[in-house]
Amino acid sequence: MTRHARNCTAGAVYTYNEKKRDAAESGYGTNAKRLGKDSVKSFDCCSLTLQPCRNPVVTKDGFLFDKEAILQYIVTKKNEHSRKMKEYERLRRVEENEIAQEASNMQQARMTSFVNAEKPTTTPAHKPNGTVTKPRELDATPSTSAVAALSSGSSISISNMANGHEKKLPSFWLPSECPNAGLAKAQKPDATIYCPVSMQPLRVKDLIDVKFTLLKDGDNKRSLIAKEARYMCPITHDVLSNAVPCAVLRPTGDVVTLECVDKLIRKDMIHPLTDRKLKEKDIIQLQRGGTGYAITNDNLNAKEKRPMLQV
Repeated sequence: MTRHARNCTAGAVYTYNEKKRDAAESGYGTNAKRLGKDSVKSFDCCSLTLQPCRNPVVTKDGFLFDKEAILQYIVTKKNEHSRKMKEYERLRRVEENEIAQEASNMQQARMTSFVNAEKPTTTPAHKPNGTVTKPRELDATPSTSAVAALSSGSSISISNMANGHEKKLPSFWLPSECPNAGLAKAQKPDATIYCPVSMQPLRVKDLIDVKFTLLKDGDNKRSLIAKEARYMCPITHDVLSNAVPCAVLRPTGDVVTLECVDKLIRKDMIHPLTDRKLKEKDIIQLQRGGTGYAITNDNLNAKEKRPMLQV
């Protein structure tokens, strides 16, 4: 009787574990693995720096940023827009000059055609004896100099070093020597700054300061970053984490649990800490998790595409 062990190879059946192990060692197929906790951003970390926020702010869509990081992002986008506007103005001036030059050339061509139309046509000259002299026709036979030029082959040479081109750069792969499709069209850049996560319009006045309530655990030996449980709900004193949906109250910036919002705040729409009347837009649900590698709590499976073994 065969042994019932995972690595037993005495059986006549190709087991699932053996197939999975051989597939991992062969280097073929697709590897799928679920991401762990270390691959998902914490709820109190900045969406740009992926580090715990020192001065947290939240957008109206619920994405958390460090104030310094998001303001630097906005300033960078404004400087980029200024550079694009200068390039746009330069291209506009080039296009206007081309249009003016084209209009001037057309006007000159019309004047030339008008002057040529007003000139009298040439008539055959009459000699005193009554004979008419025909206009001299061009000689169809090539001249001696033309024959010499053709025989030398200088004018019909296809070399890029002939006819005085030896002083130029013969490298056809250089950008200056490559054919160009024409100048770029002037397109006015968009002055709107978009959120780097939600891609929605973002303004500085829309950023809301966030206030996290520190967890009172009595542990003063470890730093705040070293603690896994750092913050709590100021109303219910529940510990905040990635597994707990949270919301931000716009008037004060307090972070509370979504359970507290549904069971306490939405009944009377009054702020429990300040007794201030709230509106629906004053409750902003805080987006949890999510990095540049994993979508926010939706797709935590990482897949690696490898070559397929053709049978």
